[in-house]
Order: sequence, then C-alpha cells, then structure tokens
Amino acid sequence: MKKLFLCLFLFIYIKSFGQNQLVITKDIDNFWIAYDEIVRTKDSLQKIEIIQKKYIDKGTEGLKGIMEARQYTANDYVSAIEKYPLFWSSIRKNTLMANSCAKDIQNGIKRLKKIYPPLKPAQIYFTVGALRTNGTTLKDKVLIGSEIAMGNQRVNTSELGKRFSHLPPYFETNPLDNIVFLNVHEFVHTQQKTTIGNNLLAQTVLEGACEYLATLALKVNSPNPQIAFGKLNDNRIKEAFTQEMFSTNFENWLWNSTENPFKMRDLAYYVGYAICESYYNKAIDKKLAIKQMIELDYNMEDELIAFVEESKYFSDALSTYKQNFENARPFVTKIEPFMNGQNNIDTLVKSVTIYFSQPMRKNSADFDIGPLGNANTMWIKKRTGFSEDGTSYTIEIQPLISNKNYQLWVTDAFVNQNGLPLKPYLIDVSTEK
Repeated sequence: MKKLFLCLFLFIYIKSFGQNQLVITKDIDNFWIAYDEIVRTKDSLQKIEIIQKKYIDKGTEGLKGIMEARQYTANDYVSAIEKYPLFWSSIRKNTLMANSCAKDIQNGIKRLKKIYPPLKPAQIYFTVGALRTNGTTLKDKVLIGSEIAMGNQRVNTSELGKRFSHLPPYFETNPLDNIVFLNVHEFVHTQQKTTIGNNLLAQTVLEGACEYLATLALKVNSPNPQIAFGKLNDNRIKEAFTQEMFSTNFENWLWNSTENPFKMRDLAYYVGYAICESYYNKAIDKKLAIKQMIELDYNMEDELIAFVEESKYFSDALSTYKQNFENARPFVTKIEPFMNGQNNIDTLVKSVTIYFSQPMRKNSADFDIGPLGNANTMWIKKRTGFSEDGTSYTIEIQPLISNKNYQLWVTDAFVNQNGLPLKPYLIDVSTEK
C-alpha cells in the first residue's frame, strides 16, 4: 500500500511538473490579429481600442506579467506598430515559430533539472512586447519578448534609430538560433531568491549564475557576445569592475549601450559568468556548487562576498575594493543658506543649494522623504537644478512653518562624471520657534 501511494505521488508530481513546463504562445497569435486590424485603421483612438480589446484584454498571465515588468501600455504598442512597419513585417514569420520551438525548450529545461534536481515548476510565456526586453521573469513565470528574442540577421532594423541602437548588432547574433539557451537562462531566474540585486555585484552574480548554468545544462558555449569578448579582455574588464562593484548604479555594466570604454554592452554578464565558472571549477562537490549558485541569497552581503571570494576570481579581498569604492564616491560638502543640523532656520527660506565634492552628471538627480515621514518632509516646489559646473544643485521649497523638524534625503541617484553614486545625505533641520 505504501509503495502504491509513493508511486501515485511521484506520478502526480512528475505530471504536474511537466504541465507547468508548457510553453504558452497564444499571445503571439492574438497580437497579430490585433496588428492586422490596427494597420488597416486610420483612427488613433480606435487603434488603442483594438490593441486593448484584441490583445491586452485577451492576454495570458504572461502578457500581464511582461507588461507589469516593463510598464508597457496600449499606447506603447500602437506607437511601436506605427513607427516601425518594416520591422514588424520582417519579424512576424519568426515569432510564429514559437510553437515549433516548444519541444526543444522543454528538453532544455529537463536537462537543467538533471543538474539541479530540486528545480521548481514554472511556466514559459511567449509574448510580443514593445521592444524593451527579449526576456525576463516574474515570480514563477518566464516572460519572452518574442519580437526581440526571435530576431535574426534577416530582420529589418532600418527604422529603429538611436533609441534601439543596441538591437541591430543583437539581431546579427541570430538570437532565434539560441532561443533554448535564453529560456534556460531565464528559467534559472525563477529558482533564485530574487532577480533584483541591491548593488552591482549582487546583480552581476545572479545574472552570471543563470548564464553559466545554462551552458552547463545544455553543454554549449554561451551564444552571447559578452562572454567571448570578456574572456579576451578579462584583466581590463576586471580592473574596471572592481572600482564599481559595490555601486547601486548599474549603467556602466548592465542594460546599457555600447557607448562605453569597451564598446560592448552588458559586460556584467561576463563578470558574473566568470565568477561562477571559477567557483564551479574550484569546487570539489560540483552538485553542491550548482545548488549554492542558485540558492545563494544575493542580497545578503556577507553571503555574497563569501561566495565571490571562494571563487578566487578577484586577486584582493573584497573589503579592499569596497573601501576603495567608498573613498572614491562623491559626497555633500555643505548646504546653504543654513547648516545641516541647524535648529533655528528662518521660515522665510525659499530655496536650498546642495554642494558636492565632485562635479556631477546633470541627467541624474533624485530626493526622498526622511525617516520622520511625509509630515516632516521638506517638500520641493521646483527644481532649479545643477550649476553650470555640476558642483551644486538648487531646489525651491514649499513654505516652512515655525517650530518644526524638516528632513529630505539627497539620494544616490546623484552620480559623478564616472557614474559613481553619491553617499546619501540627510538634510535634517528645524525651524525657529
């Protein structure tokens, strides 16, 4: 009886796991139905209504997920359809191949389960987005933007322009040929504790783990050009990365353009891959190494540092790099027309100027409420902005009342010319009684 119960349990588990691996593609069909109606329609409001009713409202949980993850709107879809007709015409045939890819993808996930038996079920959704992701995840869902993920050299990119300048070289790599690899990479994300790292090092390792484990499971080299490029330029990349690894600003390393010193985007994928490869190669127990890569709590800094140091990828202790990073960060030197901490500021103060230790980039600035909350926030009326040399920033503030404590965080969204984030600074003052 016990044996019968066990067999029944295993059958149900395996069947359930298989069902959750179904590759769901109905969003692609719905998109092209809506697309055909939109291109035949002249009325702008009617186009919005068509994409909403024929695509978005009929969407799977995967479409809802990718719209949430990338903040897509009906307007985004209509705008993309109108601006890039040659692109859509050329990508259509590729996206309709999603069903034929399903079996290969499921086989790829089975191979992932062989190297990581605790693999949890998830579902893969092929959707059509508005050109802002080839793939991402949300909880237990893999979300594929097929208009990018299923591109190849035959896709017409002549209309895409500067905003999507990264797509033509990406399509030259024939991503359609590597659709299984992409799905295995993204599937690993569904197994991790988080997909959002607190700092660059955390995001780098969690992306690198997915990339490296996909190569292990499928027994192929990564098709992504960052990996091959990184292996040829490892020392230069490593030296530059150590200067920013504890940064909360990812723009030099992730989801960026080729306008950087290396002329290659997303090089954090390579660094993370190299860390995980080194960790795996040095591990005596390979199965345990895979488990640790996936189950690591990337946002627990002590755990992350221990993992990275065990890989021996970097030559020095990470505490050294962290201290160097902190020493290099810009900081607030003073504020005017009062001193921070002052408890008798004039209620007639109309503006505040913040001074920095280094020139800052003029396209990045933000503030936040302080620990005392909304009631004690120094609210901004208008942002006058940066001085010409970028060493100060002025805000106009809402009227102050007497005998009150005011706070305002100057956040690390302020960055210097090299992209290093500001040490956050709390303005904390009180008005006169």
